[in-house]
Amino acid sequence: MPASLDWKNSGFGIYVHWPFCQSKCPYCDFNSHVRPEVNTINWQETYLSELSRYHSETPGRNVDSIFFGGGTPSLMKPSLVSNIIDKISLLWGIKPEAEITLEANPSSVEAEKFMAFKNAGVNRVSIGVQSLIDKDLKQLGRLHSVKEALKAIHIGRQTFEKTSFDLIYARQQQSLKNWEAELNLALSFDPDHLSLYQLTIEPNTAFGRLHKNGKLMGLPNEQTSGELYHTTNSICSLNGLFHYEVSNYAKLGHESIHNKIYWNYGDYVGIGPGAHGRLSNSNGRYATQSHSNPDKWVKSVRKSTGESARTLISKPDQADEMVMMGLRLSSGISKARYQKLSGKKFNEKNLTNLINDDLILVEKGFIRATESGRAVLNSLILSLLSD
Repeated sequence: MPASLDWKNSGFGIYVHWPFCQSKCPYCDFNSHVRPEVNTINWQETYLSELSRYHSETPGRNVDSIFFGGGTPSLMKPSLVSNIIDKISLLWGIKPEAEITLEANPSSVEAEKFMAFKNAGVNRVSIGVQSLIDKDLKQLGRLHSVKEALKAIHIGRQTFEKTSFDLIYARQQQSLKNWEAELNLALSFDPDHLSLYQLTIEPNTAFGRLHKNGKLMGLPNEQTSGELYHTTNSICSLNGLFHYEVSNYAKLGHESIHNKIYWNYGDYVGIGPGAHGRLSNSNGRYATQSHSNPDKWVKSVRKSTGESARTLISKPDQADEMVMMGLRLSSGISKARYQKLSGKKFNEKNLTNLINDDLILVEKGFIRATESGRAVLNSLILSLLSD
């Protein structure tokens, strides 16, 4: 397989970013904006135009996954979601088994739109629950209650083929015992997929500013964070959820297709303010980045393109990116694929040392990070890629 077709190892997806939220959560560093009103017609024209432009670069492909992320995509009008999906189907064609995911907040108003989103073509919902404790939801700046979250999970499971929900742990004042109880409560709903993220304090957030000034108290230390992580893995495993990616757990066959395209280093179109993508053609592989400001993105698309940057990725850099992405997955990375992209083999001494340290496994031509390795993934990757 020529390098220009390397993406076929992992598939082809479309990411659609809806940048608007009802409020800005204090931990969130995603490209999200609070805006009381949005002109749906203008935004629809802009999305459809950008889809057509990207199709001209990627003809002859079929789509494995569509992912509406944000922001809060469940604030979109279902008609807009439907028209975007229809346009993608018209341009590329959507595989019968394709996964079409929409991120949703669990407020009552948004959950009531679930059936309309299903009728629009969405077959998977990812619900931003974040906590199953009301006081912690308030601390995280969330607008919904636990009661609303549980109702949204119930409606989601009744409505869509697949339902996932997110929780944040390693929160302020959260003990190991409390997290075990909360996680077991989540698992009592028999989810097919869970995304479980440790709270990360990012600098350009409200939490980041509080932390910088010494006003964000009760965060776990490194040892406690490690214990929370290993406990999470153990409890999910006992409940039949496979730890297929650093922050994602699923029953076999219910892994997120879009996640796997991303982490397996496939190609994906990214449209919408702040969206990024990876695209391959006969000239090589490119990283694309869209303008973050919503108004600037719309104006730029109308002129030509919503991209603020496009960078040709060298083959060695592609190989490094493939390693950094792929080692997050339980399936790991192909040694042959790395060699084809980079033009060199892994350092065998490094491999031996990492095996002896119980950080990686090498089996049938694949390198996989162990649970211990995934806990120190950044340093593991540096060791693996060093000469």
